[in-house]
Amino acid sequence: MDKSDRIRELVSVLNDASRAYYAEDAEIMSNYEYDRLYDELLALEEETGIVLANSPTRSVGYEAVRSLPKERHERPMLSLNKTKDRNELKEWLDHQPALLSWKLDGLTVVLTYDEGRLIKAVTRGNGEVGEVITANAKTFINLPAAIPYKGKLILRGEAVIGYSDFDRINALLPDAESKYKNPRNLCSGSVRQLDSRVTASRSVRFFAFSLVSAEGADMEHTRSAQLSFLDSCGFETVEYRMVTEDSIEDAIDSFAAAIENYDIPSDGLVLSYDDLDYSATLGRTAKFPRDSIAFKWADEIQSTHLLYIEWSPSRTGLINPVAVFEPVELEGTTVSRASVHNLSMIGSLQLGIGDTITVYKANMIIPQIADNLTRSGNLPIPDTCPACGGPTSVMNENGTRTLVCKNKDCSAKKIKSFSLFVSRDAMQIDGLSEATLEKFIGHGMIREYADIYHLDRYRDEICAMDGFGPKSYDNLIAGIEKSSHTTPARLIYSLGIPNVGLSNAKVLCRHFDQDIDAIRSADEQTLSAIDGIGDVIASSIVSFFKDAYNIKILDDLLACLDITRPEEGDNEKLAGMTFVITGSLVNYVSRNELKDEIEQRGGKVAGSVSGNTTCLINNDVTSNSSKNRKAKELGIPIISEDEFINTYLNE
Repeated sequence: MDKSDRIRELVSVLNDASRAYYAEDAEIMSNYEYDRLYDELLALEEETGIVLANSPTRSVGYEAVRSLPKERHERPMLSLNKTKDRNELKEWLDHQPALLSWKLDGLTVVLTYDEGRLIKAVTRGNGEVGEVITANAKTFINLPAAIPYKGKLILRGEAVIGYSDFDRINALLPDAESKYKNPRNLCSGSVRQLDSRVTASRSVRFFAFSLVSAEGADMEHTRSAQLSFLDSCGFETVEYRMVTEDSIEDAIDSFAAAIENYDIPSDGLVLSYDDLDYSATLGRTAKFPRDSIAFKWADEIQSTHLLYIEWSPSRTGLINPVAVFEPVELEGTTVSRASVHNLSMIGSLQLGIGDTITVYKANMIIPQIADNLTRSGNLPIPDTCPACGGPTSVMNENGTRTLVCKNKDCSAKKIKSFSLFVSRDAMQIDGLSEATLEKFIGHGMIREYADIYHLDRYRDEICAMDGFGPKSYDNLIAGIEKSSHTTPARLIYSLGIPNVGLSNAKVLCRHFDQDIDAIRSADEQTLSAIDGIGDVIASSIVSFFKDAYNIKILDDLLACLDITRPEEGDNEKLAGMTFVITGSLVNYVSRNELKDEIEQRGGKVAGSVSGNTTCLINNDVTSNSSKNRKAKELGIPIISEDEFINTYLNE
């Protein structure tokens, strides 16, 4: 293993150990071992001059800007001519050795280093003018912040986000419609952020694919030598193979076999002449350079039969068609579904049940319908929404026809309320993500909260769904059963009453001695007199329980639940006290955890300091923050976490 590879390995190992220790409260390496590897990394960085952007030896300073400045490239960045024909590639080689490499699907970036430091990063933009993203590039997880070469160096490469990181980031987004469509879109948005802290959280990587210039560097006039030089500087370079007319087909087959398990998005291959002097004689066309060509994967197409269209309602009211067909093998996996996007596409394909269709995977990843061979056009368009049974309507915007649900109370449009209902602070139902809720609602299995507790009626249908099976179904039902044993405060909060958060729900339940019937029958005057409730919240509660639909929802739900009083004990220890929390915490994972601790003991947590504040909890008691200044102005005590625990919890 060479020294640059060892540096990458040490950075990865040490960062994994730090993440486990500080974020997951787990120790996967002794302090002695960590220090030994850290010292080894530090020595290698000093010896080679290579320091990766995410090295634990380096502290990162983030930057936020109001807009991204534009800059013209010194040399235009041209697109590549494309082919899907292997024979055309062989003819194009014309007896010259060439490099065959991945065509990565991200965002092309031009980097400039001087005196061993990154001084500028610019996106491709339109090929003539790009956006300056220097601060963001410094957060790319594998990009060298310092290199051993001290001359002025300009190179090009692809900023990418791997499929595994794409899935991880999308899983953190609760709103299904805000999830990113593909890694390239996520990467493009991440690289062009105005706040580099956002970029840093996205695990963007950079793969160098060409050297533009390196003042004073002495190397062979070959592309492979340039990539070796960049590798010696600490850059990860795009994977490539040296090929000739005799070996190119085997090389293509090798890349094609690897793409199924390749974590980095790729939409084909790039073939470039190795001899740079020969390349320079070829010049360029108006659109393309003549020394490189892109090879796009020839799509594997299979014939199958359309079984039915699954109509999937969304929170916007759109009802999206998904084609379900007889399973076929494509690019090594079995597929049976493909999005059809809208009614216009259904019309252009003239789809009908039983039609013979051809399907493929776009970029060898995303199933799509290529063509409809029989074009019966007999597909019925539903006149009722599958989620709520309400009427549908065909809309035409800018020539695109879509199907929408007109019912404003459609359960699919209320996905946010269902997400709140199953959330951690509400009914806490594990296994019911927002995406899963959308599936169940779209299939008409859930129309109100109580339906969640009757999902066992749909065992066979759920087990047959993508991502489900008997085991995941059993886990889901177990989670639902567990959630049915709950407390009054959790139930009140889960209903989504406007302006009623978890803390307000706890206040209400304590005041009415955990009696839900008393809460829903209380008048506005009684509610507004409760400390911490007030007129606005009281009005929201009364309005909510005046609605006959809401009353039915609650009554149906109560029939499914086992409501128990919260455990007695220290739950009134902080009654009448109000706390404000600010700054970073040490003993608690988050502010919400400390807030729960206070509320479980009868206290309240406010967002700002006032004359009613008991104390401000801030580990930095000498801070000059606005909350600290306000507390000092009002004579409110400022205490640390430890002081809070010793004074209010352990007394």
